[in-house]
Amino acid sequence: MRRNLWVLLFAALPLALHADAGRLKNAEAVLTEMAGSADTGIPRNLLTKAKCVVIVPGVKKGAIGVGGQYGRGYMSCRTDPSDAPPPTPSHWTAPAAIRIEGGSIGLQIGGTDTDVILLVMNDRGVERLMASKFTVGAEAAAAAGPVGRQANASTDATMMAEILSWSHARGAFAGVSLQGSTLREDAGENKLLYGKEITNKEIIKSHVAPPAAAESFLKTLSKF
Repeated sequence: MRRNLWVLLFAALPLALHADAGRLKNAEAVLTEMAGSADTGIPRNLLTKAKCVVIVPGVKKGAIGVGGQYGRGYMSCRTDPSDAPPPTPSHWTAPAAIRIEGGSIGLQIGGTDTDVILLVMNDRGVERLMASKFTVGAEAAAAAGPVGRQANASTDATMMAEILSWSHARGAFAGVSLQGSTLREDAGENKLLYGKEITNKEIIKSHVAPPAAAESFLKTLSKF
């Protein structure tokens, strides 16, 4: 019986690793689609100013209660070239796993899964992101991000926000409010990615080497 249990556990391991790589590929695809369209996507000038990027593909509606949201994704922050040890070749940190829960993401079309991207625009927002969890709106100023060429992003809300957020569902892009949503580190996903228990703060601040599964994700992030 015990032998059969170990066989099942080892058989499941490649599937778990594959699922993890699949989520990274999904996050990469979301970034490409939402940042790759100059007319309808995230404005490039905001991407170039962002300190960190959070990508959560396929946020589920109603997964944790009426009106609730749940999704799992990744965050990465810009590295400082003057830091030691040297930053990753992409000049973005290795990805750290994150979950989004609760609140209301706004753009929901017929219950369809919604992709979400957050840009963290200043150092205070970065520090919030390093916490084990925080609530958008209550602990960090957030605003719906402008879309496409409309983004002469000089509105007071955009200029003052620590976090800007967008969503994508069924081909529709929009800036959305994440007020009341909680972002927290996904310890289980980090352990799967790095083979050990590690916090998001350690990944971002300590220049942890990215896993092989994240190579393509980081290249795409650097591209945009």
